[in-house]
Amino acid sequence: MIRRRAALALPLLALPTLARAQGARDSAREPLTVLLDWFINPDHAPIIVAQERGDFARAGLDVRIVAPADPNDPPRLIGAKRGDVGVYYQKNLHLAVDQGLPLMRIGTLVGTPLSTLTVLRDGSVRSLADLKGKRVGFSVAGFEEVVMGAMLESVGLRLADIRLVNVNFALSSALMSGQVDAILGGFRNFELHQLDLEGRPGRAFYPEQHGLPAYDELIYISHRDRARDPLLRRFIDATETATLFLANNPDEAWQMFIAGPRRELDNELNRRAWASTIGRFAPSPGALDRNRYERFARFLAARRMIRSVPTLDSYAAELPPAA
Repeated sequence: MIRRRAALALPLLALPTLARAQGARDSAREPLTVLLDWFINPDHAPIIVAQERGDFARAGLDVRIVAPADPNDPPRLIGAKRGDVGVYYQKNLHLAVDQGLPLMRIGTLVGTPLSTLTVLRDGSVRSLADLKGKRVGFSVAGFEEVVMGAMLESVGLRLADIRLVNVNFALSSALMSGQVDAILGGFRNFELHQLDLEGRPGRAFYPEQHGLPAYDELIYISHRDRARDPLLRRFIDATETATLFLANNPDEAWQMFIAGPRRELDNELNRRAWASTIGRFAPSPGALDRNRYERFARFLAARRMIRSVPTLDSYAAELPPAA
């Protein structure tokens, strides 16, 4: 799901220009542009920490991190070879590939689902079965029907038993104001903390426990033509080093994360999100769980979200070792 909370945004400029400028600044390293999925937030910790610790520099990379204003930009730009690495969602990757974008999964950032179906703890919904006749808010069209359909089926309900309401990006406020009875897509490491800080604690139902196959929430993608590019292997290895450092030194890593222009991220919500997210980063980001991807593709094909189950090697790769 897309980040909506206050964070640090960087303008999405002409990426070839950024790459040339970065290369000119340090000709000893090879430029590499990374497009985030949204504003910088704790989900991106391994990337930020790898930059701050010098892991990218030691790998011979001069990494430019770009946070786009539109979360739909990264897959399109990566597909057009206007960026090197993008942060994306496994669920969406299957749809993008089915629609013809030449994308390749090259690594995993967050290796567990984060999205939830959330209700207010003091509300009338105590179980999924209580959703019958209720309004469910969502932000981004495309997956709400398949996720809700699977979850409702697990308790004998159908989509026709609820009303889906597009609340744009105001998930938490729509729930707290009573506009909807539940929200779909709020992240368990953010929205639950946000509701709690607002004095309206929530109750989460987890899709992977109610009919949806498990998946990687955030992944790294590149253009399909670059699946064997050694620069990408060096990038993935550097994020692995940073991820292990994060796990062993969470407090020191936090200080790196909020350094300099990111100081505005030092607030209670992000501190809570940080603690909730550290254990979800893939410890071996380059490893590919083939069954997980093939299983999810079969799930989508069975629900006609994609036309057919593609060959895994056409959209997901385990990069060759660095020389």
